[in-house]
Amino acid sequence: MAELVKLMSADEVKIQKGDIVRLEYSGYLADSNELFDTTVMEVAKDGGIFDEKVTYGPIPMLVGSGRMFEGLDEAIVGSAVGEEREVTIAPEKAAGARDPKLVENVPLRDFLKQDIEPRIGMEVNIKNRVGIVTAVTPRMVRVDFNRRFAGRSLMYKFKVVAKVDDPVEKALSVVEMDYGTKENFSAALDGEAYVITLPDICKYDQKWMLAKYKVVADLREGLKAKTIRFVEEYVKKDEEKQEEKPEEREPEELPQ
Repeated sequence: MAELVKLMSADEVKIQKGDIVRLEYSGYLADSNELFDTTVMEVAKDGGIFDEKVTYGPIPMLVGSGRMFEGLDEAIVGSAVGEEREVTIAPEKAAGARDPKLVENVPLRDFLKQDIEPRIGMEVNIKNRVGIVTAVTPRMVRVDFNRRFAGRSLMYKFKVVAKVDDPVEKALSVVEMDYGTKENFSAALDGEAYVITLPDICKYDQKWMLAKYKVVADLREGLKAKTIRFVEEYVKKDEEKQEEKPEEREPEELPQ
């Protein structure tokens, strides 16, 4: 299926591979128009997929980095800031073709060993493989290990809300993209070196220990950074000064 891009408006700033942008999008199954993902709260509510645990809003993205489906990544290149677009993506540039061999029967006991009660539609992780339960019998569980939406054409509506140009904001956007938040991070340029000061949570967060390697790779790709420094600060708080007690005075004697 050929990709179809529908232009709806235009601006002057065109997006190129390697740009860091803030992206707003909504993803649908092309054959049913069923919404499966969005960054827009109102769209999520209207489509019945609103999750109060999710923070909605435009997300940072390094264009061409492969974080999105290939077809969407390609459609963003050449789009304009503020321009609304639609793109229909064939399976080959989305989740790939569906492989029937990846639908397997797994013994029920394998789930019970992990205290998992399998149900149809449940996402499970069995022997380091993620799949979806499609059938449950007294002895076996059928699990589809294909990627989600494999074999399906997808349609995206998207808009590049902004292109990030400031080097410091680019660095913080990369942190947000790879770690999920940039809250309490700070960044600065020291000559040609990027210096990123970490919040206290990073000192013991295993998620950060994995994310920082992605941050380094993306800073090198998106910002051409040669030197990257992560700074952990350990600040000793000043001892609180004890409040001075007011001078005690002898009570005055009242006249008789």
